[in-house]
Amino acid sequence: MMRERELQTLLSPILDAMGYDMVRIQISGTKHPTMQVMAERRDGVAMTVDDCAAISRAISAVLDVEDPFDTSYSLEVSSPGIDRPLTKPKDFERFQGFEARIEMREPIEGRRRFKGRLEGLKGDTVLLNHEGQTVELPVVSVQRAKLILTDELIAATTRKQ
Repeated sequence: MMRERELQTLLSPILDAMGYDMVRIQISGTKHPTMQVMAERRDGVAMTVDDCAAISRAISAVLDVEDPFDTSYSLEVSSPGIDRPLTKPKDFERFQGFEARIEMREPIEGRRRFKGRLEGLKGDTVLLNHEGQTVELPVVSVQRAKLILTDELIAATTRKQ
């Protein structure tokens, strides 16, 4: 079975050529795995069902040839949604000023989970205002990061559309 990173390397150029950015690939389940492909339009317009269907058709053709799983699997294509995962360094810049939850691979200052307002990037370090203090979190050590659904985020997203 191909790993998520290998699948991302295989499929990202296809999405790129179609005008989309890969947000992440996540595989869940073992007997009948589900591969979730999360993508967003590069032009900033909200994803539609038609966008997801077009991506699904394009990558299904490649997956049929590559046959990445030892068993049958399900493919789900979706948008990242408002409270999206933050998967790339540019995401921490792009969503500066919004609330986020970040989980680290190893503890920083004795803790692995942080919640606060994103203050952007400084080199390869995420700046997060956590409990009134700016903490510096190395991007390479971020295990999981996600925006928190707030009225402020909803308002910003609604204005953008």
